[in-house]
Amino acid sequence: MAKRVNITIDGRNILAEEGRNLVEVASENGFFIPSLCYFETIDPPLGTCRTCTCRINGKFGPACTEKVTEGLTLEVNAPDLKDMRKALVEMMFAEGNHICPSCEKSGNCDLQHMGYELGIAISRFPHLFKDRLIDYDAKRMIMEHNRCIKCMRCVVEIKNDDGNQIFSYQNRGNETYVGIDYKEEKKLSREQAIHAMNICPTGAIIVRGESYGLPFGFRKFDKKSTRPDYGKPIHNNNKRKGKPAKKTIATVSLAGCFGCHMSLLDIDTELLDMVELISFHKSPITDIKEFSQRCDVGIVEGSVCNDENVETLRAFRKNCDLLVAVGECAIWGGLPSMRNSIPLGECMEEAYLNCVTSEEGNTIIPYHKDLPKMLDRVYESREIVKIDYFIPGCPPDAQHIWKAVKNLLWDENYSILYSEFKYD
Repeated sequence: MAKRVNITIDGRNILAEEGRNLVEVASENGFFIPSLCYFETIDPPLGTCRTCTCRINGKFGPACTEKVTEGLTLEVNAPDLKDMRKALVEMMFAEGNHICPSCEKSGNCDLQHMGYELGIAISRFPHLFKDRLIDYDAKRMIMEHNRCIKCMRCVVEIKNDDGNQIFSYQNRGNETYVGIDYKEEKKLSREQAIHAMNICPTGAIIVRGESYGLPFGFRKFDKKSTRPDYGKPIHNNNKRKGKPAKKTIATVSLAGCFGCHMSLLDIDTELLDMVELISFHKSPITDIKEFSQRCDVGIVEGSVCNDENVETLRAFRKNCDLLVAVGECAIWGGLPSMRNSIPLGECMEEAYLNCVTSEEGNTIIPYHKDLPKMLDRVYESREIVKIDYFIPGCPPDAQHIWKAVKNLLWDENYSILYSEFKYD
């Protein structure tokens, strides 16, 4: 029988089996510690991502590499530790091109899941938009280097029947990437290849002919949080008596698909209650072109890709008390930002000169003084003006939008359900 020892987690005394992994023991006792490189079959643990950093016996360290010992003291939920772990995950999103709505693994992605659990609406770091090559040369799989977080799971875990490694680190420092041994990769069975795809915490490893395609609600990280305290109701003890004062909202769609506006209307019959409390001013919903009054809240959908978008966004900042970025495009660029890793000239040539749908003899790049001028890249809204609040999603859940808006307008406390906080 395993020896049981006393440890302390956030001041609580716990009796645990000596030698067990600290992340597992903490989770079993209701303490959420995020992790991306940790995998139950990999021993010793990798400790590469550092998202499980805690204070262990008074010193910073990755909890996944630590085993339970007598008298061990673990600090998990101190504000500085929570912010550090959140910053690490934000950095991974900013460093790679993680465009969730276009990723095969969306809904089954560990990095995405950690973003949900930590409540990350936006990264504090600027997105780099690196143009990394995608490796199509392997027989069975595709390596999407833009999504790789270099956790080492595949390097250590994936071997063929000969016991040979398939993946390995190439180069050093900031130029490190995970390479594939094409000769050994050919020997992988279908099951081994799918295991490689599944063990990857992001969508970096894609197996040809295999898909994660499942409707929302059936994917791994759609509905249930691993945090015991996620989504607890927030009770408002200072509710105003009587009917709240009517407020004015302005909305705009910049470079995007208008999907966030569609989601805005998806509260269905509740919209009848909202019209008693809210009036829409300048908005595609009303078709009012110019501001004729000051608005309480401005809702911005879409990224900034031309000079007209810049002018419109600045007008919203000038005429709205609060400005809310709604959806991935407005928050950090979203799908339109896929062109940020390609020079603007190449994008224009591909769209107007080399496009297979262009009519013969009618291939010119349009230019006129009345046409909006394209910017060098797609910008997020906060790079142009100050944004007061961010609501992620593609599009965001309708309930998430209105809960946030009602909080901003009337100080209504609320809680966002795990199923409502999504990036796709």
